[in-house]
Amino acid sequence: MLKRASLDELPADLRERLDRRGFDPDQLVRWSTRVGQGDEQNRLTGEVSRVDDAEVKRVPDDPAEAERLRERGAQALAAGELAICVLAGGMATRMGGVVKSLLPVVGEHTFLDYRLAERAQLGERHGKAPPFWLMTSESTDAPIAAAVAARADADGIATFEQLVSLRLDEAGALFRDDEGEPSVYATGHGDLPDALRRAGLLQAFVAAGGRHVWISNVDNLGASVDLAILGQHIEEGRSLTVELVDKVAGDKGGGPVRHQGQPIIAEHFRLPRDFDADAIPIFNTNTFLVDARALLELTLEWTYVEVVKQVGERRAVQFERLLGEITIAIRPTFNWVPRDGEGSRFLPVKSYEDLEHHRPALERIGRRLGLLRPSSG
Repeated sequence: MLKRASLDELPADLRERLDRRGFDPDQLVRWSTRVGQGDEQNRLTGEVSRVDDAEVKRVPDDPAEAERLRERGAQALAAGELAICVLAGGMATRMGGVVKSLLPVVGEHTFLDYRLAERAQLGERHGKAPPFWLMTSESTDAPIAAAVAARADADGIATFEQLVSLRLDEAGALFRDDEGEPSVYATGHGDLPDALRRAGLLQAFVAAGGRHVWISNVDNLGASVDLAILGQHIEEGRSLTVELVDKVAGDKGGGPVRHQGQPIIAEHFRLPRDFDADAIPIFNTNTFLVDARALLELTLEWTYVEVVKQVGERRAVQFERLLGEITIAIRPTFNWVPRDGEGSRFLPVKSYEDLEHHRPALERIGRRLGLLRPSSG
C-alpha cells in the first residue's frame, strides 16, 4: 500500500505540475488499497437488464416535423444557448503517437480544422458562433493551444486540461519509469465536468444564458451539431441526450442498460459476468447533448475503474473514470442515429485503417464545410 508521506516527499516541481492539474494524493492512497482485487471491482452490482426498444428515440422521419425541430434548434443557437465541447486529450498511439487533433484527415486539413470550420459555418448561418471548448491533456494542450492561437477567429475558443494522477505498480506502490521517475497519466474523459468547472468556462457560459453543451470525441467528425436533434432535445425538456448506433462486430465500449431500474450507459467490462452483452444491439458513440446547468451542478461519486497498462517493458496500474457515468446522475434519453450512409453520425478514427475506411464520408464533410473543392462528379 502506498504511504501518504511518500507523496509529500515528491520533488517540488513535480508536485507543482500535479497540483495544477487537480492531483488528489489522498485519492491515490485509497486507490493503492484496491490494486490486485481483480476486475470484479469494476463491475456493476445489483440488477442489470436490457433497455426496451421503445426507450430508444429517433428524430422524426416526417420532413415537416424534422424541419420544425431544426428551426427550434437554430433559434437556440442564434440566442447563444449552445456550446460545443470536444474531447481532445488523446494521442493517436496507433497512428504514430501524434496529437490526434492535429493529424491530417484529408489533404492537409486536420481534425481541428474540420471542427473549427463547422463552428465558423454555424456562425455564418445563424449569426453567432457557439463557444468552442477543447478538453486537452497535459500531452496535447500546448500544441493544440498554439494551433488555436494562430487563428484569427480564436475568440470564443478555449482549451482546458483534464486531470492527472500517478501510476501504481502491481503491488500498489508508486510506479516509476525506466529513469526512476513517477509516471503521470490523465484520469479519463470522465474528468470533463470537474475540469470544465476548474477552468470557469461552464460557470461563465451559464451566467451568460447558455443552456446546452454538445460533447463529442475529436476523431468522430460525424458528430456535428444537428439542429433537429437540438430542437428535439429542447422541446422534450431533456436533461441529457445520448447518441447510439447499431452495434457491429468488433465494437468495444458501452451501451444502454437499466441498472437498479434506472437507464444508464455502461461499458462492456462493467457489466456482470452473467449478463449477455451481445443482447444489447446498440452502441454508445460518446456523443452527448447535456443541460449546461445540470452539468454545472453535477454531484456524483465517480467510479474509478482499475486499468492495467503496458509502460515500456512493465505493467502499470491506473484508475480512470468514464464520461458515460454522468447518466447515473443526469437522467438520459437515448437517441438512435445512423451509422452508415451519407447521414452517418459515427465515423471514429482510431487507426489509419479507419481513416481510409471513412475517407469518402470525410471528403463529403470537408466539401460541405468548404475545406475541400466541390466534387466534379
